[in-house]
Amino acid sequence: MPPRDRLLALTVAVLWGLNFPAIHLSLEQFPPFFLVALRFALLAVPTLLLVPRPRVPVRWLLGYGIGFGVLQFAFLYLAMDTGMPTGLASLVLQASAPFTVLLGAAWLRERITARQAVGVAVAICGLGGIAALRAGAGASAGLLPVVLTLCGGLGWAFGNVSSRQAHPDSPLRFMLWMSVVPPLPMLALSLVREGPAAIGRSLTTLGTATGAWALAGLAFTVLVATVVGSGIWTALLARHPSGVVAPFSMLVPVVGIAASWAFLGERPSAPELALGAVVVAGVLIATRPPRRPALPTPALAERAVDVPSPAAEETSTARSAGVRAGAERSGG
Repeated sequence: MPPRDRLLALTVAVLWGLNFPAIHLSLEQFPPFFLVALRFALLAVPTLLLVPRPRVPVRWLLGYGIGFGVLQFAFLYLAMDTGMPTGLASLVLQASAPFTVLLGAAWLRERITARQAVGVAVAICGLGGIAALRAGAGASAGLLPVVLTLCGGLGWAFGNVSSRQAHPDSPLRFMLWMSVVPPLPMLALSLVREGPAAIGRSLTTLGTATGAWALAGLAFTVLVATVVGSGIWTALLARHPSGVVAPFSMLVPVVGIAASWAFLGERPSAPELALGAVVVAGVLIATRPPRRPALPTPALAERAVDVPSPAAEETSTARSAGVRAGAERSGG
């Protein structure tokens, strides 16, 4: 992955990390399933009216919308609404990275290199250490919210692999059209589980301070985290294998925990910060490009020419002819 794409992946990690406090603010006002429906409906309506549909198979568009949109956020929002701390949610959701690598290997037959395996293992160790520290400090949210968040991570991984299979002609239009999938099923689920009364109450009390902060959080989620962040992420998945892009998502909890500390008072300990550095190291290992073989130095080339053997002279002549042929092919 070139440096520019690595910087873009890091930017997405920052935006998605900041998105967790924004979700927390919105959940203070809206029921979780209705919030998912509202989040994607705000994108779906202008998309249907203004954005041409990308040329991708419908099954992969539906797969991306169901995995990334419905499953990920339905489980995540429900987990946070039932007691999952914001920082811990940003951590556990990153199980999507190893899920994506495994799904990519099993479904797309993508090869897992030794470097990727080591990097993912290091990052997982860091994530597991942070989770253990938070649980030991009394920050555990119980088994159910953790399981729900893991299910959200699996949904995200399914969306990643569907996006990889789609090969969209326009990643941005593909991401926007994905938003057409979640609103109706999530609204139906909200009406059944949360009820019209809870939905109406969340809409009629938007004039309060809680409502204002909820709208600000929703605006960040829709415009910044979804349009900008997911658009970049989809473009990266279209250019690189899933196993190369997915490890960057492990940086999200580092940002999420820091943002929860700054805005919500969830103070991380020094060991948590150290383990966050381990996560960063794992991502760098997993995404570092392989070294190119070194070219011979001029001094070595001169010594090779001085060797008075017929074989060396033939080798030198062949090498020179190859260089000239390569220059001709490249127009140089």
